[in-house]
Parts: sequence; structure tokens; C-alpha cells
Amino acid sequence: MIRLSLPCSAFGASLLLASALYAQTPAPTPVPTLKANTRIVVVDVVVTDQKQNAVHNLKASDFTLFEKDQSQSITHFEEHTALTAAAAAKMPAVPKLPPGTFTNYSPTLSDGALNILLLDSLNTPMKDQAVVRQQMMKYLATPRPGTRMAVFGLGSSLHLLQGFTSDPEVLRAVVSGKKGLAKASPLMDNAVSGDTVGADSAMNDMIDQLGSDPSTAAVAANMQQFQAETQTFQTMLRTRYTLDALNMLGRYLSGLPGRKNLIWFSGSFPVNILPDADLQDPFAAMASMEEEFHETINLLSRSQVAVYPIDARGLMTTPMLDAANSGSKYVKNPSAFGKDQTKFFQQTTEEHGTMMQMAQDTGGKAFVNTNGLKEAVEKAVDAGSNYYTLTYTPTNKNWRGDYRKIQVKLAEQGYLLSYRRGYYADDPDTKLTSTRKDAAATAVPFDPLRSAMQWGGPDPVEILFEASILPASDTTETELAPGSQSAPKTTGPYRRYAVYFVADPKAITAAETSTGKYHIDMQFLSFVYSGEGALVTSIGKRITADLSAEQYNGILHSGVRYKQEVSVPAKGEYFLRVGLEDVTTQHVGALEIGVDAVSKMKPFSPQTAPPAKQ
Repeated sequence: MIRLSLPCSAFGASLLLASALYAQTPAPTPVPTLKANTRIVVVDVVVTDQKQNAVHNLKASDFTLFEKDQSQSITHFEEHTALTAAAAAKMPAVPKLPPGTFTNYSPTLSDGALNILLLDSLNTPMKDQAVVRQQMMKYLATPRPGTRMAVFGLGSSLHLLQGFTSDPEVLRAVVSGKKGLAKASPLMDNAVSGDTVGADSAMNDMIDQLGSDPSTAAVAANMQQFQAETQTFQTMLRTRYTLDALNMLGRYLSGLPGRKNLIWFSGSFPVNILPDADLQDPFAAMASMEEEFHETINLLSRSQVAVYPIDARGLMTTPMLDAANSGSKYVKNPSAFGKDQTKFFQQTTEEHGTMMQMAQDTGGKAFVNTNGLKEAVEKAVDAGSNYYTLTYTPTNKNWRGDYRKIQVKLAEQGYLLSYRRGYYADDPDTKLTSTRKDAAATAVPFDPLRSAMQWGGPDPVEILFEASILPASDTTETELAPGSQSAPKTTGPYRRYAVYFVADPKAITAAETSTGKYHIDMQFLSFVYSGEGALVTSIGKRITADLSAEQYNGILHSGVRYKQEVSVPAKGEYFLRVGLEDVTTQHVGALEIGVDAVSKMKPFSPQTAPPAKQ
């Protein structure tokens, strides 16, 4: 893993591309490179026996792999087993950085699966969230030694509650505290299976009463239409938020090696992250979200994410038989009982089907109709920690974006295999764009940097970077820093902070032009959020440049550097989220700190800055 150099001076508000910066180090002669468009596909396979025990010590020759019924040669094979406590203790240390310097780099072991616990309050009723928290506390009382887990919360956006750790005390503190589960979204009101039945029944009672009078039949029809449109709108919003969160999670995980097990507690799954490849249009249900949906699938596939959905509602019973629904409710409207019961079974079946399909298509396993949520987590962690990695280069080199099914077989029969069932064969050099003209005309364009800069979100690591964040001066000011913008009701006094970016140059695309220059196109942003997550001030800048060979080789030596200054209100609790994007590839990096962590530090100056690493 590359260690990034640190700022060497108070940089100007532009990329430090001047050749004088690199005068002390002779620029090496550019080396011609040959580009080979070869794609490698990684498939993780979990093998279990009839008792669901992991099967070990298999060889590459025991496996046969097919892509669209065409046999493929396995170029790399490796078995992975659950980490022991001793192995987990070998975790690389967190880099020691100078005060005021931060990084989005996260140390990980080269082996061993990572587990992500996603607590979904957006799609889960409050009563079920409490049960999830209780069951997780039971699991964390005696977790498997060495199990590395991160905790995320999903409300109207994704929040990283705890980074990867194998310390159960840290995880218990997150899950048991108020930070462990976010407040349920208002969209959940009458929006989840079980809750919709009661709401529909009450509405049906009103409609039936109105419908008995011909003069009010039109009103009844309008009410029914309004109800349907409201539920559709709520579902679309939950789908939008859920898809955004999965895309953001995929970007966060893309920079971490190995398999990741996404243990997703939810009361409803409004979107299946893998479309039905047998349909003529796999994105028919996604409409204007096609581009982000497609990219999310690719991100999770490349990141080796297996999904383990767990129905947070546990063992479900027919809500029509609940005591609250007894008495005269269905006596006055006997037909409503049958309607509600049919709808309940249909909706529950669809949701469980989505969970099972999602798990099968990604190599995970779904857990439905069980009150043993603790045991479900144990099984998910165990299954996802013992697996085989198969790597191959597809014989079909035609990258036209089609969905290619993968099939893995074992020579010996009687074993159960879990693995992702396919991938989209997109050209790595082609930027993903939507093919729906109608969607493009009405939808908000998808922007990866928008997700990366959300308050409280995970730190995407497609571009590794360091940022020195320090006060620009000891004094406050009434005006915003040049280029900064503020929310309408934001007022001073402000304190100005300087952000010094140093990005890994290997993660930045520099396309060679016809004139022998190296073209780069980047964006740098600094957002200031209040303690409630409201954006109060911000600054952003897009930088394009054509570099000489000498300048480009200098950047390869010292990193891509940029300075921004952003204004923060002097009073109150605030968070600073800084990020950058390679516009050519749409790869992003971001990190977030509390302003209090640097507010008492001395202002940054060239005299106190550490020298650049050679």
C-alpha cells in the first residue's frame, strides 16, 4: 500500500504542477507502456455439506467453471478459512500521522473475510429495530475470535457507525448506544409489509362506505388512486435511498481486499441489487435509476460482496388475526379480510423472494421467518469466512455490457455451492451512460461525488489521499473565504480552515494527448455540516491541466497536491468532509473529521510544515 507524501509548504490555490517544485529530483525518462485490455473475473465459492458445515481442503482440479456454458480455465485458486484470534492480532497498524493530518486509508489483513452489519432503519419498523439490537447484543457477547466487523446505519442516507474492528467491546458500545440504530424514517409509516395491511383495511372501509352511494363513487375511486400513488411514491423514495446507500457502500468496499459479507437487517427489501437477467429489460423496474443501478451491481461484484439478508421482523403471523383487528372491523366488511390476507401473503412472498434471489445471485444466504437473529448472524459470519477464490480470464473478449451467467460445478456430488451467478461485461474503458432517453430527460444525473460527500457516510477509498486540515489563522472574520458558499440562514463570524490534499497519483488517470502532454481532470471539495447534518458552508473546484512529461513524473514522485480554504462558523459543533474525484473515471475518495479535532491547533505555516518525502 502506498504511503502518501505530506504537504511541504502553504500551497497556492491550484495544483502544484510547476517544474520548480521537482527541481531537486531529476525527472525520469517516460517509459513506453503497452496496454492490454484483459479482464479478470473473481468468483468466491462457499462449499458446505448437507449439515451446512464448511468443506475444506478441496483442490482447483475439483472445480469446473463455466461462463455462458463455455468452459473457462481457472488461473488462480486459493482456499480461505476463518481467522483465529492470533491471526487477527497481526492486523497492520494504523499509520501514525502528524497532528492535523488525516487519511482515508484503512489497514486490513490480506486474508480473511470482512463482515458488514447494515442496520436498516429506512425499511424497518421501530418495534423490529429494538429486537435486532437485542439479538445483536447476544451475538456480540461471544463472537468468533478474530471476526472483523463494521457497522453501518441506513436512514435517509448511509452512515458509518463503526469501522472494521475485531474488538467486541467497541461493537457492543455502538449497537447498544443511541448511535446504534437510527430513528425510523417517516417513509416507514404504513410502508412496510404488515403495517400496510392495517392501513389498507381502514382505507378500504372508507372506500366501501363511499362506494355504496353512487354519488360518491368518484370520490372513492379518487381516494383509492391517491392511496396507490402515495404508496408507490414512498416505495420509490425508499428504493432511491437504498440504492444510493448500496452504491456508496460499494465504493467504500472497493478499495479493501478479499471477500465482504453484507449482513443486512431489514423489514423490507424495496430493491434487488441483482436484476433478473432472463428479462428482456433487466432494468424495467429501475426506470430513471438505471445508470446508478447498473454501476452499483458492478461495484458490488468487483468488491466481492456477498449479501446475507436477514428479515428483521422474525417469524411472521397473519396480522388480520391480531387482537387489534378483532371485533367489528371485518364484521362490517367481510370481504376486506380476504383481500388483506391475500395482499399480506403476496407481499411477504415477494419480499422473501427478493431476499433469496439477492443472496443466491451474490453468493450469500437469506434468513426469513426466524426469531433466531443471533444464530442467523453466526451462520452468515461462519459461511462467509470459509470459502474458495477462483479467478479466470473470460474467453469472450467482446465487452458489450451483456450479463454473463457463471456456473461452478464440483466433481464430487452432494455439496451445496454458493457463489455470485454472473456479472455485466462492461468495457473497462467506457464510461457508463444511461440508454434511456426518457429517463435522461427527467432524472437527476447520478453523481458519485454526491454520495461520497454525504454527511456521516463511509470514506470511499477508490482514491487514497491524506489531508492536512488546520486553521488558516487565529482570528475570526465576518466574510466567507473566497470561493466559499453558505446556506441562506448561515451567519458569521467565521473561522477559516486550510485543507491540503495529497492524493495517490497511481489512482489518478492521466491520458496522454496527441501533443505528448498528460491530461488530468479532477474535482476537490470541502463541505461543512452542522451537528444535525445540515450543510452550512462549502467550496468546490474543478481542475484540468495538460502536464509535460517532466511535470507528470514529478507528480508520480510527490503526489497530486491541492489547497482549499473553507469557512466554518466560529460557534457551534461542525463536521468537515473533504473529498476528491477523478472526473475521467468517476473514482472518488473522501474523509470526515469533527472540526473540534483541529480547532485548537496552531495555524499551518511553511516553516512548521514537514518536508516532502523523497
